[in-house]
Amino acid sequence: MTVEQQSGPVPGGAVPDNAEPRRLHPLTPVARGWKAMAVVIAIFGQHAARTQETRLGVIVAGCVFLVALLWGLLTWAFTVYRIEDDDLRIDSGVLFRRTRHVHLGRLQAVDVVRPFIARLLGLAELKLQVAGGDSAEGSLAYLRESDAAVLRAELLARAAGVRPDAGEAPERPLVVVPMPVLIGSVLLSFASWLFLLPTLGLIVGGVATGNMALLLGFIPLFILAWQFTVGRVLRYFDFTVSESPDGLRLAHGLIEHRHQTVPPGRVQAVRLVQPWLWRAKGWVRVEVNVAGYGGGSEDGSENHESTLLPVAPREVALGVLGRILPGVDVDAVPLTAVPARARWHSPVRRRKMACGADEKVFVARRGVFRRETDVIPHAKVQSVRRTQGPLERLLGLATVHLDSTPGPVRVTAPLRDAEEASRLVDEQAERSRIGRRGEGPHRWSSLSGGSPERIDR
Repeated sequence: MTVEQQSGPVPGGAVPDNAEPRRLHPLTPVARGWKAMAVVIAIFGQHAARTQETRLGVIVAGCVFLVALLWGLLTWAFTVYRIEDDDLRIDSGVLFRRTRHVHLGRLQAVDVVRPFIARLLGLAELKLQVAGGDSAEGSLAYLRESDAAVLRAELLARAAGVRPDAGEAPERPLVVVPMPVLIGSVLLSFASWLFLLPTLGLIVGGVATGNMALLLGFIPLFILAWQFTVGRVLRYFDFTVSESPDGLRLAHGLIEHRHQTVPPGRVQAVRLVQPWLWRAKGWVRVEVNVAGYGGGSEDGSENHESTLLPVAPREVALGVLGRILPGVDVDAVPLTAVPARARWHSPVRRRKMACGADEKVFVARRGVFRRETDVIPHAKVQSVRRTQGPLERLLGLATVHLDSTPGPVRVTAPLRDAEEASRLVDEQAERSRIGRRGEGPHRWSSLSGGSPERIDR
């Protein structure tokens, strides 16, 4: 949770003696504004090429560049941050001043993001994830890479209640996704070929007919094809999962490098996803709901902030799952299928629907072509409800929903017998109450129970 204060153009009050103001890196305006400036220059450059007014285009583009650079410098000059006891205070704004307080006691994670241009300049961005937030509640862009690492360690140490100069906790690698496996997962993805084949056909047709307008009209299709193929490889390049006392650390990316921490005890739900073409290889993807991170994409596309493993053998994925949910054996949880009369509602999908629970977690399985297994600890269930549509009511069926924090994992047990669904709601409500009372400490060292073993394959 953050607290924001807004005022007029007059700067805020005096700085407390124990809070030393700090500034972002002087190259921040360049790292932030290069995209906008490049677009403006490209637009005026095209105009000049069509009208032969090259000189005018260069002058206008140069003026816009200078104005954008001046505004960026003013924004940088009016932005300072400081640590005041248990808060990180960020003052920003040129015309209207804004003060944001990020309470370190509610800090979930501090992610380090290094876009391509920022990496060329030796800069990095810090994104602060706070309990109860749907997205990054605070951002410091940009800092020198070494300063970003030091500040991240200091913020995490203060949030954990230890010495601010304790330094960053050590880490040990658990899983490294090999590049052939990552490329293979893209090539064996139905979504990749769904956009790639039409894109290749348009390119060939446009080049053969000389109709370049055909290509411009399908730019959105080209973007989707890039996102699901090359973009996915670049995003998850050198994907590494490491274990440290402050959680699982995820590092990945070629053009934009991200260093993310999944804090201990903050994983609310887990999903194992196995597309149809991955079954021969035994690969799965692991997605998680993490407190403080935003929800998944509305279109169902993959959210990199909620991806714990983009692709891995199932036994490796279960090994990582055992790190974040100690003592949980998904395969050992007894599952029961839906009633036979569910075939009148979903004749194909109902064959793969099943759910069950043990003393630690609730598990739901579904999917014919895309198999999904949802796992949610009893202590993390925020609410339980039972719904019944018109056809379900006619067939004596109902659906049980186990609500979690925002994220890609939405745990449901559809097409259960109506009486069984009511019983599941009551039983799960009781399991959740017991689970919350017996929930252990949110310290990684106490949860993992020893030194990790490398499990990459």
